[in-house]
Amino acid sequence: MEELSKGVGRRNVLLGMAGLGATAALSGCTGNSKGDSNKTTKAATNANSASGKTVTVGFSAPAADHGWIAAIQKDAENAAKQFSDVKFQSVQPTNDIAAQIAAVETLINKKVDVIVMLPNDGKQLTTVGRKAMDQGIPVINLDRVFDSPLAYRTWIGGDNYGMGVSAGNYIGEQLKQKNVSNPVIAEIAGIDSLPLTQQRSQGFKDALGKYGFKVGPRQAAQFTVQSGQSVTANLLQSAPHIDAIWNHDDDQGIGVLAAIKQANRHEFFMVGGAGSANAMREIKSGKGVLKATVLYPPTMAASAIALARLIGQKKGLSDFTQPEVPASITLYSATVTAANVDQYLSLGFES
Repeated sequence: MEELSKGVGRRNVLLGMAGLGATAALSGCTGNSKGDSNKTTKAATNANSASGKTVTVGFSAPAADHGWIAAIQKDAENAAKQFSDVKFQSVQPTNDIAAQIAAVETLINKKVDVIVMLPNDGKQLTTVGRKAMDQGIPVINLDRVFDSPLAYRTWIGGDNYGMGVSAGNYIGEQLKQKNVSNPVIAEIAGIDSLPLTQQRSQGFKDALGKYGFKVGPRQAAQFTVQSGQSVTANLLQSAPHIDAIWNHDDDQGIGVLAAIKQANRHEFFMVGGAGSANAMREIKSGKGVLKATVLYPPTMAASAIALARLIGQKKGLSDFTQPEVPASITLYSATVTAANVDQYLSLGFES
């Protein structure tokens, strides 16, 4: 599962760049002034969108053991097809650390222009990222951050703490509107040993605190359908009444919803996490307990390809005054509800 270390927890740039819309998000422009500055802005926009030097982008990611990771590979491939000046070279996805290191080294030896890498483990892949950078190949570190900023040119990923905040705000607002006092708010987390889970839980706790609420029964699962179902079954058995549930991950959410249906429990509402198409369709139907999901978009892979193209062509983001691509970009954790689900449904991944 995606991992964000404490070091990149600073959310210094918030960009909600969409998957196949990455071209527009990265090269689009709105000028606020008239005259020469507006002409300069338009020229930058045209320069970014126009075909330029061919950039060979090497890509490496873990094997698709669940929907989110599968979408990472797919979104990267689809984004590359949108650019006539991008040559996409993907190495074999793998969950083996040594195999991923060897695969990235082949990209280095081929002297690709830019490498986009979602490491299986940021700490263990830092050395090979540094090796590429030392040989003049810019690295875009996707989501699971390396130990050292010397190992990457740009980091782009999701906001784990922000996921918790978004989920907590939605639940807090809904319960306040319903005038529920002293609510029982359950949390079904991912893997507690991972920093990403710790950050999500902290954001959730902090957001609920603003409403005077606290987290009630809490269980950690393993980001799988099976673990989601068994953990939720146990949680429901131990809690005779619940007002709201936040489940960290829509992949494990399939099992969570199965357990809820099996227990015939519907006194609460639920918020998911990550933004699967399955979850969005359930939200749109309005028939079940799932009323929202907070995004951790795999479309970040598509945005990474667009960034790789700009870096390879020595261009920047045309909406930025600075002429270079930023060093760190954190995607916003939007909350998807029935009111806005149509806006996000096409970006959802299949669990």
